[in-house]
Amino acid sequence: MALRILLILGLLFFLLVGCAKKPPVEIVPPVIEPPVVEVPPLTPVEWEHLDGWEDDYPASALEAFRHSCISLKWREQWREVCSLADQIDVVDGLTARNFFEHYFVPHQVRNVDGSTTGLMTGYYGPELLGSRVQSEEYRYPLYRQPDDMLVIALDSVYPELGNYRLRGRLEGNRVVPYFDREQIDFGKEPLAGHEIFWVKDPVDLFFLHIQGSGSIRLPDGERVIVNYANQNGHPYRSIGRLLLDRNEMTRDQMSMQNIRRWVANNPEAGQKLLAENPSYVFFRELPAGTVSPPGAMGVPLTPLRSLAVDPRTIPLGAPVFLSTIFPGTEDQPLRQLMVAQDTGGAIKGRVRGDFFWGMGNEAGEFAGRMRHPGELWVLLPRTMEQ
Repeated sequence: MALRILLILGLLFFLLVGCAKKPPVEIVPPVIEPPVVEVPPLTPVEWEHLDGWEDDYPASALEAFRHSCISLKWREQWREVCSLADQIDVVDGLTARNFFEHYFVPHQVRNVDGSTTGLMTGYYGPELLGSRVQSEEYRYPLYRQPDDMLVIALDSVYPELGNYRLRGRLEGNRVVPYFDREQIDFGKEPLAGHEIFWVKDPVDLFFLHIQGSGSIRLPDGERVIVNYANQNGHPYRSIGRLLLDRNEMTRDQMSMQNIRRWVANNPEAGQKLLAENPSYVFFRELPAGTVSPPGAMGVPLTPLRSLAVDPRTIPLGAPVFLSTIFPGTEDQPLRQLMVAQDTGGAIKGRVRGDFFWGMGNEAGEFAGRMRHPGELWVLLPRTMEQ
């Protein structure tokens, strides 16, 4: 009997322990990241915010803007200011400055996070030695746009993709990506018959692709301007970035001149490096007498005043004030009014600009050394603010 009572008491004890209230499990609330607030790309500011505005002599910038008006005057928001620019008889620095201050509002260009600094580089039109006829001396082809390349616009179905074009070719009944650089340069001559010139130096030809326009000096001394006609649709890949990633060059050493020197000193590895940029540009020959190639707007570029931009942020044709560092110096300022007249495969981002230095090797010396932080202010007509 006593044993039974003990067993019953033990069983009750365990039941009571099992039914005892367990301490609550601590619930840790999930970490909620604050929402990312995207800063508007353009912020109106007063003229005194433009660092160096009073030191510029913007007469040539006004002339470049008047070239832009060949296209802009057909747009409602630009029509009036283009008409006013056309009425100016004598263009000097003071007249130009007064015109811009009176009829435009400056807007600081800002990155998504609100910062105002971005990368500023330079470009130019290189001169290549070439011929219209292939020979042992002139072996490397400059191609026109291929007949079999398809350009597919998606904006009719997807309006948000209005700035994008797909390039491809037919393979049976399928559209496949167009040939990349390696296939074109080292394949079984997929573009045979599309040559417009043959040039002497393959590295010069590669940099012509990067710049988008240049000139060909023919054996008889004739100089022909060639310009971007289209691109194969593959993304641009920077060989400078590849050299940095592989510790072949430091950031301080990075310049077009040093890249060219590295490729020349490493011929086999250099050709493989060039092929790693799959983007390929096709060209057209411009009419005789052309001095400067047209940019993305279709108007001739103005040396030292035309700027390539990302048109998703900065409207083509707009005046843009630039504040950066003169290439090859530590702190010499380069602050002047430019005009957004061009675009580029590597020119992506809000605060991003590519400075057009002009044509020839002297311009290339400055363009190749320009890689500095800078700021941008877009000038928009006051009528757009109303």
